[in-house]
Amino acid sequence: MRWIAGVFAVVLWTAASAAAQTGAPDGEWRTYGGDLGNTRYSALDQITAENFSDLEIAWRFKTDFLGPRPEFRFESTPLMANGVLYSTAGSRRMVVALDGATGELLWVYRLDEGERGAAAPRQLSGRGLAYWSDGNAERIVYVTPGYRLIALDAETGRPDPAFGQGGMVDLKLENDQDIDLVTGEVGLHAAPVVAKDVVIVGAAHRTGGNPRSRRNTKGYVRGFDVRTGERLWIFHTIPRPGQFGRDTWLNDSAVYTGNTGVWAQISVAEWWDIFSLPVEAATGDYYGGNRPGANLFAESLVAVDLYTGERKWHFQLVHHGIWDHDIPCAPMLIDITVDGRPIKAVAQPSKQVFLYVFDRETGEPVWPIEERPVPAGDVPGEWYSPTQPFPTKPPAYDRQGVTVDDLIDFTPELRAEALEVASHYKLGPMFTPPVVSRIEGPLGTLLAPAMGGGTNWPGGSYDPQTQILYVSSNSSLGRLGIVPPDPGQSDLEYIQGDAITGPRRTGGAGSQAGGGQRGVSGGGAAGGQGNSRGAAAQRPESDRAGSAAAQAALRHHQRDRHEPRRDSLADPAWPDARPHPQPPGAGRARHRPHRPGREERRHPGHQHAAHRRRGQLDRHRDGRARRHAAGVRQGQRNASRRGLSAGPAEWLADDLHARRRAGHRPRRQRQQLLRRAAGLQAQLNPRPGGQVDSIGGAVKTVTAVKSGTA
Repeated sequence: MRWIAGVFAVVLWTAASAAAQTGAPDGEWRTYGGDLGNTRYSALDQITAENFSDLEIAWRFKTDFLGPRPEFRFESTPLMANGVLYSTAGSRRMVVALDGATGELLWVYRLDEGERGAAAPRQLSGRGLAYWSDGNAERIVYVTPGYRLIALDAETGRPDPAFGQGGMVDLKLENDQDIDLVTGEVGLHAAPVVAKDVVIVGAAHRTGGNPRSRRNTKGYVRGFDVRTGERLWIFHTIPRPGQFGRDTWLNDSAVYTGNTGVWAQISVAEWWDIFSLPVEAATGDYYGGNRPGANLFAESLVAVDLYTGERKWHFQLVHHGIWDHDIPCAPMLIDITVDGRPIKAVAQPSKQVFLYVFDRETGEPVWPIEERPVPAGDVPGEWYSPTQPFPTKPPAYDRQGVTVDDLIDFTPELRAEALEVASHYKLGPMFTPPVVSRIEGPLGTLLAPAMGGGTNWPGGSYDPQTQILYVSSNSSLGRLGIVPPDPGQSDLEYIQGDAITGPRRTGGAGSQAGGGQRGVSGGGAAGGQGNSRGAAAQRPESDRAGSAAAQAALRHHQRDRHEPRRDSLADPAWPDARPHPQPPGAGRARHRPHRPGREERRHPGHQHAAHRRRGQLDRHRDGRARRHAAGVRQGQRNASRRGLSAGPAEWLADDLHARRRAGHRPRRQRQQLLRRAAGLQAQLNPRPGGQVDSIGGAVKTVTAVKSGTA
């Protein structure tokens, strides 16, 4: 579905006053959100609307080699303290310190977590780190992909020996639950938060759209001593027996249900020693029949004591969520005046494009939030909440719900086609529940905003001078259906998917081990969001569409999506990290990691160049990929028969990108490229007569070369 990104401004108060929230102090940026209230505001005024167009790049720092492969999804927010920039970077989530004026690398920290890092549910460089100082010592604190908390000396980059064990705390331990140290499905993409002397760490998991089991790791939140790494407290986002909220989990479903982590940023009100937790959904984003009840503290904003971890207040934004409306971003601590009364408030943007505003000390809504009836669904075994909270102010800042009136009507013909397309789906207001997808219809529920929002992890910002809050939002439309999982895929009755493409098989954001390129995976969870476009290609035709009506629906679906693409490296139809596409019906190939050849080991730069070239694979389509793959295999067979050795010519001619270039350049350029490949190969392994036959599939004719020249 198409979406439009926008920034919306919410005027919370229009009169002038002295605001307590001041944003990032003294021109520095010492925490992820600029300040612990996540206002993302700085009073610096050197850059203005008048000189913005004259700005030039002062320096650039490349992160390509900070990990086993380049990263295509850099999301970190660097911190700046005392003229030094600190950031996570690279697909191994290394930490770098840079001179803020020149970009010079001051130090770098690297931790290879091996199998544990490869199995992590949240990979790549993450979204940042934390800085702490007591005026003497300075520390950089971050969480690795394998879920370890590391404290580094900010001056040298060396682990602090007084913190944990050699500068490290294993976050899979002391978590009030048993977690496998290697394969346990818990991690964190967000930056930890340091307030006073306490480090606060949340948790994230694999995607909840297609969980492997209803039994999952719970996303508890913990506080640690910033100097020693000692655990100070733990907050159970799924209450334990005797704790508040346990009765909202019927049939004792709190025993096995997991998730409810805090994968977004956390805000801290240091004055009251209170911090605010934006909690995600429970296991099963779109089906909750295994967890009947309202499910506290899933999808709740919870205020917790900084030193004890005890709950102060909470508000559940969604009861028994089945829309993946977990809270995706940091709450903002703002100072506003309403009806002449100053209020220290907390404002929470959301995927459902409501801004929820509370008194941050008491938790009372600043403006009334009403419980309103919402429609129930008909999914077998599902439990539905009869009401959901609706803020009365401010109004929703983006589109909510889908009706026939929202369809285009530019011409009568377009209107008729829009009605025909929409007739295959269920339409309704906000909180219309998902449906079991069926070929005969409905295929799913049309949602606005889509499952990812609305507002997602970028969140918003707040100007304390004007008291205007800004929030990003995607004006998106999504289609949501659920289907039974494939055998052995999950023990839930239903997971995300539809009757055409089948159950979803991809992972969530940050789950990629392949540098963040769409669909690339290096051995962990598959990347990307939504239904895998490769999954439909792998399923037999009889499974996807067993009738004429199903075939028609499939053709319509393919036309709507401009043909499902099978270009994902995570797709099992791509067997290794340097893939050769297989035709449909070839089945799933066992994952075989690429082993570098002699020249690649000798010249590591070749490896990274190849990775960059492979970054173009995402634009290939099935037919072209199959033709290239056939050429590759034929070329390899020919080269093997003639005893040709591997070398730079093979890198040039056997690489898919080079073959694509050879096939789409003017004839003269193609001949020059092919002669170059043949000449290099002949230099490495000249044969009698100088003949080179179909090198790596780049040539399907015989090219004559002598002494390395064509």
